[in-house]
Amino acid sequence: MPGRFPAAWLDELYARADIVQIVSAYVPLKKNGSRYWGLCPFHHEKTPSFSVNAEQNLYYCFGCKAGGNVVQFVQEMERLTYPEAVEYLARQMHIPVPALQEDPDYERRRTQRERLLAANRAAAKWYHAQLWLPENQRLLDYLHGRGLDDGTIRKFGLGAAPDSWDALTTELENQGYTQEELRLAGLTVVKPESRFDMFRNRAIFPIIDAQGQVLGFGGRAMGDAQPKYLNTSDTPVFNKRKGVYAANLLKKQRNLKRIILVEGYMDVVALIQHGVNGVVATLGTALTNEQARLLKRYAPEIWVSYDGDSAGQHAIVRALEIFEQEDIRARVLFFPDNLDPDEFIRQRGLDAFQQLRPLRAAEYLLQRAKEDLDLSDDEGRMEYARRSAQILRKVKEPIELDHYLKNLTVDTGISREILVQQMGITMPEPAQQRPSLRPVRRNQAENAHSMEEKTLISILASGLAPENAIRAEDFDTPLIRQLAEKLLGGISPAAILSQCENDQDRQEISDLFALDIQINAENAASMAEQCLNTVRVHRLQKQIDEMSANLNNLDAENKKEELQQLMALTTELNRIKRLVH
Repeated sequence: MPGRFPAAWLDELYARADIVQIVSAYVPLKKNGSRYWGLCPFHHEKTPSFSVNAEQNLYYCFGCKAGGNVVQFVQEMERLTYPEAVEYLARQMHIPVPALQEDPDYERRRTQRERLLAANRAAAKWYHAQLWLPENQRLLDYLHGRGLDDGTIRKFGLGAAPDSWDALTTELENQGYTQEELRLAGLTVVKPESRFDMFRNRAIFPIIDAQGQVLGFGGRAMGDAQPKYLNTSDTPVFNKRKGVYAANLLKKQRNLKRIILVEGYMDVVALIQHGVNGVVATLGTALTNEQARLLKRYAPEIWVSYDGDSAGQHAIVRALEIFEQEDIRARVLFFPDNLDPDEFIRQRGLDAFQQLRPLRAAEYLLQRAKEDLDLSDDEGRMEYARRSAQILRKVKEPIELDHYLKNLTVDTGISREILVQQMGITMPEPAQQRPSLRPVRRNQAENAHSMEEKTLISILASGLAPENAIRAEDFDTPLIRQLAEKLLGGISPAAILSQCENDQDRQEISDLFALDIQINAENAASMAEQCLNTVRVHRLQKQIDEMSANLNNLDAENKKEELQQLMALTTELNRIKRLVH
């Protein structure tokens, strides 16, 4: 068996590699719609047909059909083998490269991951069902008392963990999951002489990633129980440093101009219920670089909205430092009267929220810089100027920098020239804008696969497929069925392409993932239903034709039975045809 890079390390590499940034080092890109476009580096062209999908971490050329993930792009551009491209990309991102290892346990761990994700999904459904039972009314009353309506509760899949020792564990064991699997998933605590549910007598908040996989849970205690919030610990499928709460909704909210980062689950749920899009929360930890890079995929700017106490203020400063490290524009949003976001939106509504003005990062830091200083004396003003110079040297926009310098000269009485000298910088020149590019959409070339199957695969790859609506059995084409099985099993499009054994398979699969149709949260369900009905019409018609052709080969008794089946199939066919048309 050839050596492998450690699977966890590869996952980290793919998560940190920003394909737009990597490709932009070779190809000037311009965003248009949900994709980035440029002139293909693999063939000569005058009109851009090369696209980069940041959400799926894939590239594809509608002209020459080249496609793949970020490592495969580096392979092609630098003429490297796969291991060489992985090492090259790791060096570019300053990630230490581990030695290749023999990994006979890889398949077992992949199967284990699929089992743990399935257990989490089953737990989420069970928790949600429990919420509506009379014996758990107090938990539903709690959520209603926090201002949540039933539609929002269903949208977020909120649930109830009963005040029972092992109700969930027993239920999932009856479904076929082992005690060890439930322990690994963080659902069950196992002691030498007992085992019990991790979450008991708590309102449950499922933690779902951008691909719709349930990774873990947050539980809010009832009464005075401690801790007030309990989160799933790190597991083989969940790392709280790498995800955010409500990541699954970010993917459905297209063209976000900003993301609001709050502290609590209830803040997220309340703001979104009242019409504020693009709200997420960290998962019981301070903001990490991994989380910042994840958010960068969905919006160009982040608004940090933490509590106004000392701990919250310290967390804001740290978050701004991380966003600066990741080259992400950030602002700070305060809610007045020391209200939490959910309290504010429930008391004052969406209009009042839209009137709030976030502070630019430098503006917020400048305000904090003078909090403990007396600007009425020279020493206080000079210290404020020193602190401000450290802050302003990081401001990149000339207009913004000029604005702060003007205010600072008034506050300190120190000249602009001296302040700039203290900053130790040369005032930046305005950046020149690139000429705009207008991509030409090309018609997708037809091949042996039906357009309906292609569309269904695109819906699965987008992560917008309605739960349990599409099954692998719905696909007749072997390759597309295999893709469906992988996507339904939680494997990302980029990871699927990394498993391709030859260029022909990779090109064919890239064609499928790059299908140029407009899928969004509003039309995904109806589009999937229409395609499934059309697939079923073709399948039924084929079955009817085959049975009709074989009628003459049957004896009288078998022919009568076959005719009855034909009538039933024809009735079903006509019913579905009416739905299609």
